Amino acid sequence: MAEVSGYLLPDELYYHKEHMWARVEGEKVTVGVTDFYQQLAGEISYLELPSTSDEIGQDDVIGTVETGKWVGKVYAPLGGTVMEVNQALEDESTLPNSDPYGKGWLVKVKATDLSELANLYHGQAAVLWQEEEIRKHPK
Repeated sequence: MAEVSGYLLPDELYYHKEHMWARVEGEKVTVGVTDFYQQLAGEISYLELPSTSDEIGQDDVIGTVETGKWVGKVYAPLGGTVMEVNQALEDESTLPNSDPYGKGWLVKVKATDLSELANLYHGQAAVLWQEEEIRKHPK
């Protein structure tokens, strides 16, 4: 796992330019917000997410994240059909803060076109992207 200036960036994940991550397991893709996103946002108080069976396209806005000071958008890193929404977030909206790459996942999607992964950051490209994002958004 890479750590870039205190922000975790698991190697196996793909990263969307709007700070979403995608974990690919066959056609199933788990989506969440990055460590950088959750730290910048602050404590999450509410999430609005798509419904199961919704069709989404890559880069679509599929929800919102609210904190005490901010409302941000949730983007789809890949297109497909929403298979599952993390129901635990209804009771514990801060899970993306405490465990952004584990229990804090947002949705699981059945991807329609895995070639869209080429539009995401991965490996060393993700590290370079994260470094640039840190420069754009200093604490």
